[in-house]
Amino acid sequence: MGSSRDKGRTVLEVGADGVAIITITNPPVNSLSFDVFRSLKESLDQASEREDVKAIVITGAKGKFSGGFDITAFGAIQEGKENTDPGLISIELLTNTLEGAKKPSVAAIDGLALGGGLEVAMACTARISTPAALLGLPELQLGVIPGGGGTQRLPRLVGLAKALEMMLTSRPVKGEEAYSLGLVDALMPPDKLLNAARQWALDILKYQRPWVKSLYKTDKIESLGKAREILNFARTQAQKRAPNLYHPLVCIDVIEEGIVSGPLAGLLKELEAFQELSLSDTCKSLIHIFYSQRGTSKVPGVTDRGLVPRPVKKVAILGGGLMGSGIATALILSNYPVILKEVNEKFLDAGVNRVKANLQSRVKKGKMTQEKFEKTISLLKGTLDYESFKDVDMVIEAVLENVSLKQQIFADLEKFCPPHCIFASNTSTIDLNLIGERTKSKDRIVGAHFFSPAHVMPLLEIVRTQQTSPQIVVDLLNIGRKIKKTPVVVGNCTGFAVNRMFFPYTQAAMLLVEYGADLYQIDKAITKFGMPMGPFRLVDLVGFGVGIATAMQFIENFPERTYKSLLIPLMQEDKRAGETTRKGFYLYDDRRKARPDPELKNYIEKARGISGVTVDPKLVKLAEKDIIEMIFFPVVNEACRVLDEGIAVKAADLDISAVMGMGFPPYRGGIIFWADSLGSKYIYSRLDEWSKQYGEFFKPCPYLAARAAKGIPLSASLEQAQSRL
Repeated sequence: MGSSRDKGRTVLEVGADGVAIITITNPPVNSLSFDVFRSLKESLDQASEREDVKAIVITGAKGKFSGGFDITAFGAIQEGKENTDPGLISIELLTNTLEGAKKPSVAAIDGLALGGGLEVAMACTARISTPAALLGLPELQLGVIPGGGGTQRLPRLVGLAKALEMMLTSRPVKGEEAYSLGLVDALMPPDKLLNAARQWALDILKYQRPWVKSLYKTDKIESLGKAREILNFARTQAQKRAPNLYHPLVCIDVIEEGIVSGPLAGLLKELEAFQELSLSDTCKSLIHIFYSQRGTSKVPGVTDRGLVPRPVKKVAILGGGLMGSGIATALILSNYPVILKEVNEKFLDAGVNRVKANLQSRVKKGKMTQEKFEKTISLLKGTLDYESFKDVDMVIEAVLENVSLKQQIFADLEKFCPPHCIFASNTSTIDLNLIGERTKSKDRIVGAHFFSPAHVMPLLEIVRTQQTSPQIVVDLLNIGRKIKKTPVVVGNCTGFAVNRMFFPYTQAAMLLVEYGADLYQIDKAITKFGMPMGPFRLVDLVGFGVGIATAMQFIENFPERTYKSLLIPLMQEDKRAGETTRKGFYLYDDRRKARPDPELKNYIEKARGISGVTVDPKLVKLAEKDIIEMIFFPVVNEACRVLDEGIAVKAADLDISAVMGMGFPPYRGGIIFWADSLGSKYIYSRLDEWSKQYGEFFKPCPYLAARAAKGIPLSASLEQAQSRL
């Protein structure tokens, strides 16, 4: 066992009062690896055998009870390694050894008790928590269900409806709420927690309180008929929320088994389901996304140089439109003082009011108090000139996508800002070298590309040019984390990583429609696949103006592989511009509800006539699978080019960018991960076939061709492939 013990263990200390304190120790969050579980079993066995031990308290080192099951252990389960049987944990350790012990046990919960951490606590005789601790079962986020008795004990402690909500949404509750629900038995401040837990453990023993084990509590479980009603309602909701996901339904079935056939039958079914689900594609995809998200902040040649982020005390934003006001909201919500600059009073008032509206919607939803609102909005100051820019540490430009306007702004900034100030642009497509052409400070120009709405969407693309200094990238990574974004560092090119990778998404849809596919069928198939909306509904939402401006950038820069459809320009001539005009590819009512427009076929026929495209009968009745492949394989192809050119550091960065920037379904693991599940050979052969029928737009790139020829994953470098051969 030797060194593996260093990966995590438990420490047993027996006090003069006869209470054995077992401390879970596995920094940073005391995650439960198989090593920790084995050590916990040894500590519990020792405590129950020792005559000087009367009662047991379980706690976590350094103010955190436990963040849950160690995610790296999933790999071991998936590979079927020995000593990785979840059954030993659920039945032998938690149920027989801990819950079945003759000596009472109390969980002293501070910081976190999530997943397996909460399952350990629920198997104890009683639980005491700090008011701010977080308790929850977030396993469904990883494509599995709780595997340590959580599906059986939580409903018995908090009732069926609340337990279902906590598991199906993965939302934790704070200590205070946990107490009111009955999940914990008492609340204590952190400095009194351990002593209170010791006392409780001794009191249970002294007064021989008739404690019922969590697994056998029945006072909160409804009658069978009522329970079935609640479970069936939960099933309907789960299917509505995520029709492609199977594991939430399995979770509900397992809970039901415990209610119908008793908790032990429930535990056995839970175990079987957990093992099966941990081998599923969904689990593998979601774990890949979990690691990818944490890996975005590691950038070779930048984050490995020992650079320390510089403090950013004040930020200026140019432009109070939709993007500028959203960025300002994100910054003041994280306590950054912000100056918002506009060109005239009218625009400035509108910008400040947008920020206020963003915050007020939080107040309305109960996410923010009125007092916090006042405090947050006081961090925002408006201005019409550059006078107050002399002490800002960072400027984010968020004006219209107009090259000469942006060049003028950056030339002005150089005159008014201090020499250390970061110059960031929120452009979504324009080359940064072009934007900074008239400045001398090219080393501090960087892209900070937020996605709309900026205070909601989780992704931040940090775009570096050849000249951007590593220090600036480190500073921005730090700010990204502080404003609760997932920052991804990418290289500079038209569209950067996300928009560049996804520009063929809409173009493929236009091509299919002109060749005879049904526009509404396409949107339906893509939504069913798991995207928040189809490509045509997306263009309506973004607006035709933005759509055309963006398409022009790609047509100009990648003329050989863009599909130039006239559909949008023809519709725009008739004052159709998307959702804002209530007419786009769909018609919209007062509540912005979309419905198909029978007149659309006239525009499609007109576009065909001008392009000289003949309808292909094969595309008229296109199967769902073919729609998905013809729309997404060109995206995969472009993602390969982005990797090949070094615009993205690694494939996993593109996976997380697709999920967080474009709404690609996380349970498919991101764009490259999904493509690898289908195989490079298959994708290459399909694209090759279509390029012969419909032109260069589908032509597979050399990166894809090279991997298809060797039959290796798209995420693998050719050097890796050589070493495998």
